[in-house]
Amino acid sequence: MRSARSSSARPRRTVLAATGLVAALALTATACNGSGDDKADGRPGASASQADGGGKVHIPADIANKLKQHGIDVDKWQNGGWKDWDKNKWLSEAKDFVNPVIAGLWKPERMKSAKEANKTVTAKDAAADQGVSDPEPRPVQAEAEKTPYHDNAAPVGKVFFDSPEGHMVCSGTVIKDVNHPGKSNLVWTAGHCVHAGKDGGWYRNIAFVPSYNDLGKSEADLSNASASQVAPYGTWWADWASTSNQWIQGGSETGGAGAAYDYAVLHVKPESGAKSLEETVGAALDVDFSAPSAASAGTMGAWGYPAAPPYNGLKMFKCLDRPGRLALSPSLPTMYRIGCTMTGGSSGGGWFRVVNGKTALVSNTSIGPADNTWLAGPQLGPTAEALYQNMSRTYGGR
Repeated sequence: MRSARSSSARPRRTVLAATGLVAALALTATACNGSGDDKADGRPGASASQADGGGKVHIPADIANKLKQHGIDVDKWQNGGWKDWDKNKWLSEAKDFVNPVIAGLWKPERMKSAKEANKTVTAKDAAADQGVSDPEPRPVQAEAEKTPYHDNAAPVGKVFFDSPEGHMVCSGTVIKDVNHPGKSNLVWTAGHCVHAGKDGGWYRNIAFVPSYNDLGKSEADLSNASASQVAPYGTWWADWASTSNQWIQGGSETGGAGAAYDYAVLHVKPESGAKSLEETVGAALDVDFSAPSAASAGTMGAWGYPAAPPYNGLKMFKCLDRPGRLALSPSLPTMYRIGCTMTGGSSGGGWFRVVNGKTALVSNTSIGPADNTWLAGPQLGPTAEALYQNMSRTYGGR
């Protein structure tokens, strides 16, 4: 497992109805604590900046030293140098996740302009091991989640980041922190939403927005939206990220050998406010690390914010299906696969199933075909659990 560090960095009981489920998938919110009500400043050492990072951001001394170790000019970084993606320097940073908060960077218009972080696999790749892979599932038409999202899928949100290709977006889920009950600051997403894999390094300006566009407003209605309308529970910056060594060493633009280990955990802090993410959102989910077989897993539901056409990334969707198996190579763990028409942007979004009467996260969206008829996600076994436990023990109390 590879951990990466940065030193800066409605309440209702609700049910997601699912036809055919013995027990309904329930993502509940038990407290209503919008970040705007908190007066204490929870930012880890950041000053205000312009919308696209043109303003100067204060970088704590330990982060400044880390940048210097990689040959990066701290003054230039502070004044927008983080937008330089020179490959040699980017790869030299690959061992360290540097994500100092740039307050106000993720304004509504910048969020709307973010492109999907799409991971596709060709039909030939998917058929690499038909002895383990089940036949392709029938497409399941993604269904729009009911609004407000906080009342129906409170733990789900969007993950924003900057890459060499520009502003990018994925999906993510608020998960429980076993060592900090009721006060989790952990978010589950895909590895390719935080790190480029074997040919790149860590992405920058990674932030999570729970219940993005909570009321599901149209693009026209959001043309002059305020930050509170787009991000009613605030913007949460990753001050630490962890993904698997397998993703870092084998991940590629189409998933590659890292796809079966394409998961990540973020530890986040609010851009403003002092309460934890779980307290603010009022919900968090357990993670099921039992890696059940596809045949025994029962119905799974995938949630996310698809951004590639015909979607635009502004609204939350979901798909419900019984999973089959997908193996990209005999040497790699089998992945789950469900029928779903969600496109890029839904990457990293949680897959949920009912465990002992409670909804738990069991996988996340990783790859899918170019025609957007199905999604595949990794099984979460001992390697994923070790990553999670290390994040919780080492950084959860930050």
